[in-house]
Amino acid sequence: MVRDALRAAGYETDEVHSGELALQKVAESKPDLIVMDVRLPGIDGLETTRRLKADTGTAAIPIVAVTAHAMPEDESLIREAGCDAYMPKPFRFSALLGVVRDLLASRRPA
Repeated sequence: MVRDALRAAGYETDEVHSGELALQKVAESKPDLIVMDVRLPGIDGLETTRRLKADTGTAAIPIVAVTAHAMPEDESLIREAGCDAYMPKPFRFSALLGVVRDLLASRRPA
């Protein structure tokens, strides 16, 4: 559903279903932004984020965490892992699109 909302808003998307595949895909394609599910099979989304942020080739890519984990301590863990934004489920797609626009705009040179 997130992918469909982003595509409907004119964004090009790609999707993978594990942390391992995410690391591989990001290394190959260097996307402008990542929407990361915290609960991924294998390497979870937080560890995937930590690895991406530790790599100088991918560290600057903004990451939006999308998760059903909505407790205050969850947001702290998500931010400590390196996520630039946090979207607890359920959320409005308009809110996600706003976060995506803001993060992409902040990466563009002035």
